[in-house]
Amino acid sequence: MAKPNYSFEKRKKELERQKKKDEKKARKGEQNPDGTEVTEGAEATENSEGAEKAPEEV
Repeated sequence: MAKPNYSFEKRKKELERQKKKDEKKARKGEQNPDGTEVTEGAEATENSEGAEKAPEEV
């Protein structure tokens, strides 16, 4: 009978933990300063408004 490869299982678990941690970090990075989550629609609206405005001359 073959011996189980515990190193492989350990590495797999570590990769899963790291992936989960990175996803959580990315979600936290997408939050507004007041703690609310940024939605994709609101983000697109903000970007399009800023891009469409012409610089005002003084």
